[in-house]
Amino acid sequence: MKTIILAGGYGTRLSEETETRPKPMVEIGSRPILWHIMKTYSHYGHSDFAVALGYKGEMIKRFFLDYRLLNRSLSVSLGQDHAVDWHDGLDEQWNVDLLDTGTDTQTGGRLRRMLMNGEPTTTMMTYGDGVANIDISELLEFHRAHGKLATVTAVRPPARFGALTFDGNQVTGFAEKPQLGEGWINGGYFVFEPQVVDYIAGDETYLEREPLENLAKDNQLVAYKHDDYWQPMDTLRDLQTLRALWDDGKAPWKVWDD
Repeated sequence: MKTIILAGGYGTRLSEETETRPKPMVEIGSRPILWHIMKTYSHYGHSDFAVALGYKGEMIKRFFLDYRLLNRSLSVSLGQDHAVDWHDGLDEQWNVDLLDTGTDTQTGGRLRRMLMNGEPTTTMMTYGDGVANIDISELLEFHRAHGKLATVTAVRPPARFGALTFDGNQVTGFAEKPQLGEGWINGGYFVFEPQVVDYIAGDETYLEREPLENLAKDNQLVAYKHDDYWQPMDTLRDLQTLRALWDDGKAPWKVWDD
């Protein structure tokens, strides 16, 4: 099953980092957030990816072209055959299609192009700027059980400020960055049947507007509620939070083994 990752936006809310690189290439630890997302899917056995490129997409292409070069030791023979002998090192068993979907194409348009490029089958999709400890196998099982065209993962957004609980004026509890106790939002991590392409008009279409709205009206959109860790990388503060968790060895989205 193919997993589509939207990686073509400008990332203007994180302009401190995205003036020089696409948002999915912003690093947490020594790896771009795109790598972290792909590691989550591959942990559950899904290693066939299609990345929708746009803004500075050449940098994402270069990352994958040079992946083995940058992550493994090697020996080079400079003779006539110019042989390269690869040694042990990090080497993912991934298949990655890198497809240009237009610099100004919107999220729905990118998805439409990707769906029309591949075989008409069940497809997963997420955004290239958010991580979560979602059980992908459970998500797929949920999608197959309800029989509708689309599943969206519903998440509780992280609070921007610390939450206090009181007994009178006495503080009885403090949570630095809790998940909100109510309200659900689109957290990505979709599963789509091929007919979803009929809900997307063209490149100018935002997935989050008419396509999802009309799927909901037709009773073809079901929410998989993920009441656990989810974090977007929308702002510099979000990025700093993710980096601190990773550096401290406390990243909740790291479901894979080293």
